[in-house]
Amino acid sequence: MTTTLSPGQRRRRSGLPALKQALPYLLCIGAFLLAWQILSAFLGQARLPGPINVIANTWDPYISQPFFDEGGTSKGLGWQILISLQRVAVGYGLAALVGIGIGGLLGLNRFAGKGFDPVVQVLRTVPPLAWFPISLMVFQDANTSAIFVIFITAIWPIIINTAVGIQEIPQDYTNVARVLRLSKRAYIRNIVIPATVPYVFTGLRIAVGLAWLAIVAAEMLKADGGIGYFIWDAYNAGGESSSSQIILAILYVGVVGLLLDRLVAWVGRKVSKGAS
Repeated sequence: MTTTLSPGQRRRRSGLPALKQALPYLLCIGAFLLAWQILSAFLGQARLPGPINVIANTWDPYISQPFFDEGGTSKGLGWQILISLQRVAVGYGLAALVGIGIGGLLGLNRFAGKGFDPVVQVLRTVPPLAWFPISLMVFQDANTSAIFVIFITAIWPIIINTAVGIQEIPQDYTNVARVLRLSKRAYIRNIVIPATVPYVFTGLRIAVGLAWLAIVAAEMLKADGGIGYFIWDAYNAGGESSSSQIILAILYVGVVGLLLDRLVAWVGRKVSKGAS
C-alpha cells in the first residue's frame, strides 16, 4: 500500500536537506552575533557598537544606498569598493603576468632558480607598507604607488608556486619527453603547463588575498577614495556613528575578500579540468 503525499508535505520533505545544510551556518553565525551584542553591551556602544546599532547607525545611506555619490570622496561603500577593486585588478593582473613568467623561468632553469632563491625569500618577507614610502618617492603619485604595493605584495607567492610546480614535475615525464625528442615548446605546452596549473592557481589564490589586504592598508595612508580611505576617514571624523561605519566597512572588506578567493578558486578548477 502506497501513501500519497500532499503537495505541502512534499515541499516540507524536500526542504529538510536544505535546512540541514544551512543549520550549522545559522547556529554559528547567530552565536557569533549574539556574543558580539553581549560584548558590546559590556564595553558600551560608544566603544564597540553591536550588530543592531551598526545597522541602525549606517542604514541610511550606507546600507540602503551603497552607490550614492555626493561628489569628491563622499561616496557610498559600493563605489569605494569598486575604486579599490580597480586598483587591485591592475596590480594583481600585473603580478600574475610577471610572476608566472619569472616563476616559469626559475623553475625551468635550475641555475637561476637556485641563484635567485635568496633574493625572493628576502623580498617576500618585507611587509607591504614598507614598500609604500619607496613607491611614493619613485612614482610621485599615490594611486600608482598603491598599485605598485599590490603588485610587489602579490607577486611572490605566484613566483614561488609556479617555480615549485615545475620543479615537482615527475622525472618520468621528463624522461618520456627526452625519448620522444619533444621540442622545448612542445615540452612546455604538453607537460609543464598541465602539470603546474594547480600550483599556479594556488599561488594566485594566496596572492589575491594579499593584494586585497595590501590595498586596504595602502589606502589608509594616502589615497583618494577606496575602502581603506573610507575606514581611515571615518576614524578621523569621529562622532557617534563613525565606529559603526568602520565596522560596516570591515564587513564589506571581508565579504569582498571571500568572494575574490572563491572566484580565483573557481577559475582554477575550470582551467585545471581543461588542462588535464
